[in-house]
Amino acid sequence: MRPGHGATLAVKLRYSRCHLLRCRAGPSIVACYRPIARRPLSIELLNPVLFPIFTTRRTQPNLGRARPARFGRLFARRWVGRLVRQCAGRLIQKYASSTTLGALLALTALSGCTQPAQPWQLTNVSGHLPDLSFTLTADDGRPVTADAFKGRASLVYFGYTHCPDVCPETMGRLMQVLGKLGDDAQKVRILFITVDPARDTPQALRDYVGAFDAQHAEGLTGTDRQIESLAKRYRVAYQMEKRDPNGNYEVTHSSAVYVFDSQGRARLLATDHDTPDAIAQDLRRLIDDHS
Repeated sequence: MRPGHGATLAVKLRYSRCHLLRCRAGPSIVACYRPIARRPLSIELLNPVLFPIFTTRRTQPNLGRARPARFGRLFARRWVGRLVRQCAGRLIQKYASSTTLGALLALTALSGCTQPAQPWQLTNVSGHLPDLSFTLTADDGRPVTADAFKGRASLVYFGYTHCPDVCPETMGRLMQVLGKLGDDAQKVRILFITVDPARDTPQALRDYVGAFDAQHAEGLTGTDRQIESLAKRYRVAYQMEKRDPNGNYEVTHSSAVYVFDSQGRARLLATDHDTPDAIAQDLRRLIDDHS
């Protein structure tokens, strides 16, 4: 179409979701880029209560020159879209601010009512080891399961009666812990599980734990498969060393003490570096939490 033509020129060219509108204004042609949304907002979709002015299509006054109907609709859509975005932004900002303030006040109130948990002296293994579960043979020769020891905290130690040094030292340290607990010692049980079932018969275990404390300690044994499965369950390492000319041998094993609560849940782990005072402190706290 010639530039001097009297009719209004409106040519739409699409360039990457933009509209190039060319409108004749006097002797020159003005080009302007107008980006639009992927799904243009329609006036009919607006709520009549919130936007009563735009509930009907009104005839635009004649401003001296004719404008194409498409240009008017594009203008109305963009103007209404801008208004909707502004109103929505203000509402979001208003309610977001009030919600954030309420959340901050709630957190402040909670922080004032709660206190940070006191750290344990021993290694906290809660949620990292399975609950106490086994089927073994007690030192009186009868089968026993872990359920028989529920209701009291359990100190589980893997050793053997022929151990020359580590096992007697650990059992002696646990006796000091019981002495520091006082009356709370009645709520604790020591389970001595052998890693040498070939030599540690129920009677041998009974004599061994009885030499320390027959009232609070109990020996447990089982088949090779039962002991191996239980040690694997709690990540206990043990290995039988070579026999000497007399047929005697030692068993290398882990020396940690596993602390279970009265419900049989693994809670703490005591090592050789933990003092009897530290063990007694955490054990008393564990008893108080479940009393």
